[in-house]
Amino acid sequence: MKRYIGTRTFGLRAPIIEKGDDLVEIVSKSVKDASETHNIEINDKDVVCVTESLVARAQGNYASIDQIAKDINNKFDGDELVVLFPILSRNRFSILLKAIAKSGKKLHICLSYPQDEVGNYLMDEMDLFNSDINPYKDVLDLDEFRKVAGEYKHTFTGIDYPSLYTEMAANSEIHFLNNPVDSLKFSKNVLVCSIHTRNIVKRQLKEAGGESILSLDDIMTESIDGSGYNSQYGLLGSNLSTENMVKLFPRDGEVFVSKLQEKLIKEFGKKIEVMIYGDGAFKDPVGKIWELADPVVSPAFTKGLMGTPSEIKIKYIADNEFADLSIEDRTNAMVDRISKKEKELVGKNETLGTTPRQITDLLGSLADLTSGSGDKGTPIVLVQGYFDNYSDN
Repeated sequence: MKRYIGTRTFGLRAPIIEKGDDLVEIVSKSVKDASETHNIEINDKDVVCVTESLVARAQGNYASIDQIAKDINNKFDGDELVVLFPILSRNRFSILLKAIAKSGKKLHICLSYPQDEVGNYLMDEMDLFNSDINPYKDVLDLDEFRKVAGEYKHTFTGIDYPSLYTEMAANSEIHFLNNPVDSLKFSKNVLVCSIHTRNIVKRQLKEAGGESILSLDDIMTESIDGSGYNSQYGLLGSNLSTENMVKLFPRDGEVFVSKLQEKLIKEFGKKIEVMIYGDGAFKDPVGKIWELADPVVSPAFTKGLMGTPSEIKIKYIADNEFADLSIEDRTNAMVDRISKKEKELVGKNETLGTTPRQITDLLGSLADLTSGSGDKGTPIVLVQGYFDNYSDN
């Protein structure tokens, strides 16, 4: 029978997970119940994607603001600390700022302008363009910033982030700058809070004479007074749980995906791949926000998901090789062309327009969009047919 459906995704509903729950058993049962109830046939190379939040909740991977504050004081001496380039987020960073402030240190909160690392704007770009400010070298205090930006509020949340952050850290000053080295005039101790630029920023600061230079992935790398922790990512990938608690990025992900894959293969008799996913890697065209506030899209995945797609562009082949054929002949020719494509296609013209990204980044983005971030209640995503192509029947 000819197939008329290619890739399809299913957001699977699951129970509300708490610390200590057997997540391998729960996910496996959720896939089984969905497949039986909705007559979904499970196949080889299907992918079961589990959101990082579910894994972290089952692990109980949480830390309180007091525990985070203690680790800040464990790792930074002195009475002042630069908090450099945090993103503008109530969910992601405000709770961390609250914890950092509890350290008792005077904080110098340094924000990049006109936007943060992931595209949240602090001001209207045209207001900056029409000013005499040079964003590459000028350091602004709050009054100077307000003269240009006014009471600018975030497009989606309606939040004035400079006001929010200074309210959350009473013993603080706020500055606006883009050259990280300029932050050293406030203190030689710096907590780098950017996500994807953290390593180059730390290197710049150290070469410029910074003394104690750490980033968010250096904080909460081990348990503090019984807290959760993440030895690889620390506070990166964390978000607000309650007013005084932070949910950390899950740890030991490789163990989880391996056990879940083993369980699913035993249950269905198919070679099913498994991954943990967080934020997708895509950019919002209206708010201009790059969604990826986690350090990676997928912190753990099974071996079958390694690598990048190896695909040819149907449009390119159709326009350049089969333009003069009838619809039936060019369809048949395309099926034959794809079935005989080379395994190594890097740099070939027939790949023009394909997406050269990691498979896990693509799948994670697909899963993130499918599950949503609110009340859909589908933290498990089943992806089918992702590795099929036009020549597969």
